[in-house]
Amino acid sequence: MLQKFQNHLLHNFQFLNGKKLLLATSGGIDSMVMVHLFQQLDYKIGIAHCNFQLRGMESFGDQDFVQEYAVANDVKVFITQFDTKSFAEDYKISTQVAARELRYNWFYELLETEKFDYILTAHHADDNIETFLINLTRGTGLEGLTGIPEQNENVIRPFLLFSRQEIEVYAKVNAIQWREDSSNASDKYLRNKIRHHVVPMLKELNPNFLSSFHKTETYLQEAQAMVEDASIIVYQQVAKQEEENIFFDLNQLKKLPNYKSYLYQWLKEFEFSAWDDIYDLVESQSGKQIYSPEFRLLKDRDSLILSPINFVNEKKEFLIQENQEEVKIPINLSFCKVSEMSIVSNKTIFVDANKLQFPLVLRHWHEGDVFQPFGMDGKSKKVSKLFKDEKLSLIDKENTWLLCSKNEIVWIVGIRQDNRYRIENNTQNILKIDIE
Repeated sequence: MLQKFQNHLLHNFQFLNGKKLLLATSGGIDSMVMVHLFQQLDYKIGIAHCNFQLRGMESFGDQDFVQEYAVANDVKVFITQFDTKSFAEDYKISTQVAARELRYNWFYELLETEKFDYILTAHHADDNIETFLINLTRGTGLEGLTGIPEQNENVIRPFLLFSRQEIEVYAKVNAIQWREDSSNASDKYLRNKIRHHVVPMLKELNPNFLSSFHKTETYLQEAQAMVEDASIIVYQQVAKQEEENIFFDLNQLKKLPNYKSYLYQWLKEFEFSAWDDIYDLVESQSGKQIYSPEFRLLKDRDSLILSPINFVNEKKEFLIQENQEEVKIPINLSFCKVSEMSIVSNKTIFVDANKLQFPLVLRHWHEGDVFQPFGMDGKSKKVSKLFKDEKLSLIDKENTWLLCSKNEIVWIVGIRQDNRYRIENNTQNILKIDIE
């Protein structure tokens, strides 16, 4: 196994040579064999152990075991403890998900603070099969069937070519000590049920099951790569990004023979889950929205608009004092007294400062807001009607700010000035307002 491992590193992970490696070490057989192999090959390693405090004194026994091994073998060790159950309860996630999030966050901190180059875990071929079957039972797309990746950024999994049996034989032959996790014997967890009952049956049906599975996984990975390539090509034809928003052209999208698959590929990274609702959105009326934790997908006429949910401007109103020269939040505005008007545009207006009542208020529009559009003497218009005439999407409306004097609109910022505050022949105090 040592020679096989050395050849594997040489052909697939040559970039690890001379690097500083952090080995995730639970104290179990898989991680202890991994540590032993890297020591035999004289790599620069340190080991990191997480005590999740899920098995009482047994968890602290694992911690002590790893600590003692590191001291005896002159290996730098990092140990931390987590209150995993409390974390899971606070964030309303499973214990397994909580443990994964906690340990990887800590591993990445160690990469930064201790100047390690890579994190290495001891996931092996049987783990890969179990993950495949877990995803299969829960329902998954092609990506969920491609197995555990050998490399994911700074995380390396060099043991995926080894079976659990190979690891056990090597440990016994080399008298490697390890700690047994008592929870592995329980069928309480889905992974253990699959490990104890399903995988042995598959191996009994086909003694070469591991080899066959590896071939299947390779084919699935190749198919996934083709899907991703096609997705990128089609995305360039259908999608357009403007600042933080992505616009999907529905006319182009619906020409695709299987647009649902493309939508899934493009949107999955934004953590949407209501896929049937998203697919229905294509034929829905304008204004309908689907939310993920941090993003929103909006149907607007012939487009789907993907945008981040705006948490920044939760404050509804911002005050602007007299003689204040600029505003940075929620938008950039500048105020300057001038002697005469120059060019007026959507981004620059001139108002009679004597008509203003300070502090001015910068706020979002409200249903029922009315103003008098510049150039329309005495005629009022609903702001909502202006938005409709300008064909603004819901997102555009939500991102529009009104500059107000008391209860009157001075400027629908970036769109239209109010006629009541225009410059007249007798105006003596001119205020220039710019949006940057």
